[in-house]
Amino acid sequence: MSTASADPAGFIRRNTALHEPPLVPEVKLHLATEIVPIWQMTEEELEQSGLPPPFWAFAWAGGQALSRYILDNPDVVRGKNVLDFGAGSGLIGIAAAKTGAKPVLSTDIDNFAVEAIRINAASNGVEVEATAEDLVGVENRGWDVVLVGDMCYERPLAERIEAWLRRLAAEGVTVLIGDPGRTYLPKTGLEKLISYAVMTTRELEDTDVRNTSVWRVLPG
Repeated sequence: MSTASADPAGFIRRNTALHEPPLVPEVKLHLATEIVPIWQMTEEELEQSGLPPPFWAFAWAGGQALSRYILDNPDVVRGKNVLDFGAGSGLIGIAAAKTGAKPVLSTDIDNFAVEAIRINAASNGVEVEATAEDLVGVENRGWDVVLVGDMCYERPLAERIEAWLRRLAAEGVTVLIGDPGRTYLPKTGLEKLISYAVMTTRELEDTDVRNTSVWRVLPG
């Protein structure tokens, strides 16, 4: 077992620092301050170190946009049972908890992300449960709201998630997606709620600013 795998919390603290995402200064996250050393590692080096790609170490545009929307429209989640799906750093779930959502479950299949979510929630003084369980396709477990940030970047994943989210929406769940124009965002059955210009970096994206929208999955 690698040192990182044996102590994910220690690894996260050593390779990140607390920062405020540009669009969501109300939240502090343990983020990679430079794209070194973990982001520049090759896939082979990551595998040898027992590390999946560290998506949890960055505040992606889709997550920032959806978090901003939640913070500005607290009634969407206040007092409601919220699932933050594909949570990464936990930004969206933390934003929901800050606006009064309870309970909040943040899920990511990466165990490092789960640890990052716990650390970040504690840093913000909110209660967020974190799990690595793959929830795609499961029956609704009492969720009133499902929040999804930037998960439409690969076709198989996007199609698998879409079918599940549409079923939840048809059952009356409020399903919101934050997306910066990814290729595999569904082309129909969505209502745009708002768009933001989100500052990013060219190391992560192909531009310094991403036009990022929040969408509601229609129940039809």
